[in-house]
Amino acid sequence: MPRSLSLAFAAGVFGALINSLAVWAAGRYGLTAALGVGIAPALIPAWLYPRLVWGGLWGLQLLLPLRGPAVMLGIVLSVAPTLFQLLWMFPFHSGYGWLGLELGLLTPVLVWMFNLVWAWSTLAWLHLTGR
Repeated sequence: MPRSLSLAFAAGVFGALINSLAVWAAGRYGLTAALGVGIAPALIPAWLYPRLVWGGLWGLQLLLPLRGPAVMLGIVLSVAPTLFQLLWMFPFHSGYGWLGLELGLLTPVLVWMFNLVWAWSTLAWLHLTGR
């Protein structure tokens, strides 16, 4: 069990790193702005570190008995962090309203797309480590 726990957490952290770089790059190079969404974070430790920890915690979902093709597993794994961000973090902790719509109408779509990046990167880490 400790091995599975640590591997799931590490995979989630890796996924969060890839996700964070994708979010940062999308903001830095104007993709989010072109879509009318005000997400353009600075790539600084204060922004990155909490995302890595949360990614590791979301990676613990991998301890559940989920099976299927990686594409479908990624979709399933991305649902919980997406709903958490849209229904809890944005309205209650960030002040961006329900679904983060104060950042732009496409915010929910982008959040889900970025969480798909997290999920698929997490699954790729597991695959690369032989699990």
